Amino acid sequence: MTERDAKKRTAAPFIKNVLVIAERIENPDEYPFHLPAVRALDGLELAAVTYFVGENGAGKSTLLEAIAVAAGFNAEGGSMNFNFATRRSESPLHRCLRLARVAKPKTGFFLRAESFFNVATQVEELGVSGYGGRRLHEQSHGESFLALIKNRFWPKGLYILDEPEAALSASRQLSLLLRMRDLLRDGSQFIIATHAPIVLAYPGATIYALDDDGITEVDYEHVENVSLTRAFLGDRERYLRGLFAADP
Repeated sequence: MTERDAKKRTAAPFIKNVLVIAERIENPDEYPFHLPAVRALDGLELAAVTYFVGENGAGKSTLLEAIAVAAGFNAEGGSMNFNFATRRSESPLHRCLRLARVAKPKTGFFLRAESFFNVATQVEELGVSGYGGRRLHEQSHGESFLALIKNRFWPKGLYILDEPEAALSASRQLSLLLRMRDLLRDGSQFIIATHAPIVLAYPGATIYALDDDGITEVDYEHVENVSLTRAFLGDRERYLRGLFAADP
């Protein structure tokens, strides 16, 4: 496959570009506008699968939330039809974003681990069907998470996932990749923030590292979490000796 073919294969079907409109920022020195990753948002190109990686506090979830809200999703998660708020905590970043769109998705979902309980509660209160036939609260966190992915993620959809590994075992993370493959073949798009090397491993994806330098596109092999996990598993005892020796 040529480089041109690869780019064509991973082209974004719905949102292709994210841009911050500086004129809409009221307080540029306040959160989240002071974050290097937010300041670097100058026409960020998205693919059919785009990942955000980086340390805690780098702005992954903040950026993902802002894209989701700007795209029409509820800040706490759910489909575009969900409109509830357990506690308003979203940043003002979404009001300053411009999303360059290719087309409008037929469906979609914003799935974030930290507020999934609230989404599951809303699903039950609304009596929404299409989630596998079992109430989400009657399943474990991981089971309900996967049930939603398998039964509510449909073709030609926009799916924004914030750290899905928080609910999924390693084997279920592989199940997520398999479901992603099927949905991508049917014209869907995924934007994912993650720390997990397995979740991050979808072939041909675009990976952006958020850090003190802003936003940098990186290869899978050069993602810090991937390198560190591989090194730790390759010589666990040496890492632990060094770690515990430094503990006073």
